[in-house]
This record gives sequence, C-alpha cells and structure tokens, in this order.
Amino acid sequence: MNQNLSKLQPYPFEKLARLKDGIKPPPGLKPISLAIGEPKHPTPQFITASLTAHSKDVAIYPTTLGSFTLRKAIADWLIQRFILPIESINPHTHILPVNGTREALFAFAQAVINLHDINNEAPLVMLPNPFYQIYEGAALLAGATPRFLSCTSTNNFLPNFDEVSAEEWQRCQLLYLCSPANPTGAILDLSLLQKLISLADEYNFIIAADECYSEIYQDELQPPPGLLQAAAAMGRTDYKNCVIFHSLSKRSNCPGLRSGFVAGDANILSHFLLYRTYHGCAMPLQVQAASEAAWSDEVHVVQNRKLYRAKFAAVAEILQPAVTVTIPPAGFYLWLETPNSDTEFARNLFAQEHVTVLPGSFLSREVAGVNPGQNHVRIALVSSLEECIEAAHRIRRYIISLNH
Repeated sequence: MNQNLSKLQPYPFEKLARLKDGIKPPPGLKPISLAIGEPKHPTPQFITASLTAHSKDVAIYPTTLGSFTLRKAIADWLIQRFILPIESINPHTHILPVNGTREALFAFAQAVINLHDINNEAPLVMLPNPFYQIYEGAALLAGATPRFLSCTSTNNFLPNFDEVSAEEWQRCQLLYLCSPANPTGAILDLSLLQKLISLADEYNFIIAADECYSEIYQDELQPPPGLLQAAAAMGRTDYKNCVIFHSLSKRSNCPGLRSGFVAGDANILSHFLLYRTYHGCAMPLQVQAASEAAWSDEVHVVQNRKLYRAKFAAVAEILQPAVTVTIPPAGFYLWLETPNSDTEFARNLFAQEHVTVLPGSFLSREVAGVNPGQNHVRIALVSSLEECIEAAHRIRRYIISLNH
C-alpha cells in the first residue's frame, strides 16, 4: 500500500460522529444538522430538465476535454464575472471541465508535484489553516509536506504569508488558496492576490485557487475578486502559474451533479488534461448539458444569494444578545467563537438541543502549540430559513444555559 496513506487523518465528519457517539438528544426535538456544507435550496428546474432532456446521452462515451459548447459557456461566464479580456480566455486551452472540484483539487497536486526537483527535502504545499481537508490529503499523497498558514482574527482570518521564510518559498511547489474561505468567509483582495502572483513568479510555484464560494456574498455591488482577475489586472493574460477551481454545487444548488471546472495557465492545464485522460474522469454528456445551462444563467444565482442573506440576518439577530456574531462577507458559514471548548460546545449542543455543528479544531491542525480553529464552531446555514431560525433559538438557549 501507499505508505503515505498512513499520514491521513480521519475526515472531520468521522471525528464528529465519534464525538456524538453514545449521546441521546431529547427525543421531542427535531434533529437539525448545520455541520455539512451541502446546499439545501432547490436545484433550479431548468438544470434538472436539461439532465432529463439529454438522458439518451448515457449511451455515449464523453471526452475528458468536454464539449466545446460547455467550455464556451464557462469562458463567457468567466469573462463577464471577473472582467477578463475576451481574447484572454480560449475555450480550447484555458478551461477543463471536472467532476466537482473536490476530485480536481486532489488530482491537481498529484499531477503538478515534482519529487525529483528537490534537494533531499520534500517539496512544500502551502495551505490555509483552518482548511478544506482535501488540500492536506492531496499534498501528503503526492509525497509533499503541508505547510499550514494560520488564519486567525489577528490577521482578519487571512493566511499570514509574511510568516513564510524565503527558504520555505523556495521549497514551495503548490499554494492552495480558498477565497472566499471555508470556514471563515474571509476574502483575499486583489492586491494580496497580485502579491502572491509575484511570489509565484519569483519562486516558481503554482497557485491553485479554490473559488467555490465566490458566488455567495453579502454585497451585491462587491463580488469577491478572483485569481485570474488579479492576473489580468497586472497585464498577465497568459495566467502563468495561476489555476482556479469553480463548482456548481454552491452556486447553483446542485452538489449531486458533481460539476465544476478548472481554468487558467494553458501550459499547466495541458499537462493536467493528460493526467486526467489516464485518470478516467470524463464528465457525462448529460451532466455537461445541464452544466452549460447553469453557467449560462445568473437569475437563479442572484436569488440564491438573497436566500442566504436573509438567513444570516435572521440568525445573527437571534444569537447576538447571547454571543458576538460577525456576518462574513461571503460564503454560507458562521465561524462562531464559543464560550467553552469547541468540542464541548458541539457535543453538549447536540445533547441538549439536538443541533449538530462542526468543531473548528476538526478543520485545523495544531502548529507551534496552537490550533487556530480551537474555540470556534462552523455553522452551515444551508437549511431552510425556518430551520435555521429554529436552530438559532436552540443555540442561543444553550449558550444562555452556560451562564447559569
């Protein structure tokens, strides 16, 4: 077996199941789970209709590169959403459909990490801390060493890139970004993205920007910027060293569709396409058709944002008297600081109120004696407005009980 498998830690939800094991919450309370970031808003009907209309396509092998019409729809969306020069995005070379960004974010590290281009030291993969656990697993199974960058309130929940030494940047082959961030909702602005692009030039590493939450934000007039947008603003329309990952799961409420795309540096994508050709992960044609329809429509995305804003506003108003609540600029998570340990908070909240949230320490790694997720819980506001309001009342009731 691959010896690096032994380095993998249990997934956060495995830890959560163990934490809750043996607890019997009050039977009179309906269970409410706000632990998993699985959108519960209805999938737009036109997307599911497209799947049905192309059901006969299951009899045809799809290509890894995907249909030109899907890639053209994605290119048009990128150009409009991130204000990119039209000629800078070529559907033939700059875009690659993927079966959800989870598998692509993992596979990307396997394709780009070069274990032969080192001086007796494992290459570094830099990633935020807290983080989406796929980044860490991808780095470890590629034979690299994760370098965790703490995201705390003292740095506005952004990775502290200033703590990275020149020697570490020299060893870096891949930098994972997540903006808007899971779990904090923090956004990397254009100037910071451009600073990282310059560092990638200087030290010759690749930036993999996970932008899956980019279409869920609070201010309709200020959408979060993206990595390609930052590059284009620098005149870098070859997007060298820059690769972005986008998904329909959050944007269009269809996590089961397993549809997303990778875009950016054409040279890197040509190698990633070769890897994926052997990987055997072509997107089914009916999924491509539904995805093309989804990327071509913005009306449902605007409505989706309104639903999340309503939930944030309602939940914050309920919780605010009992605990400090900061509505994040983007994403659909509340990163709530707890009055006791995050694991105790999550366990007892489940025991007393039948509400499930995720301890922040399960999303982080301890570095230099500090776990940046400690004493926080991630609350995913993915359920209906009514269920989120009910959960907020129960969470408030539990917090108040701690003071008596």
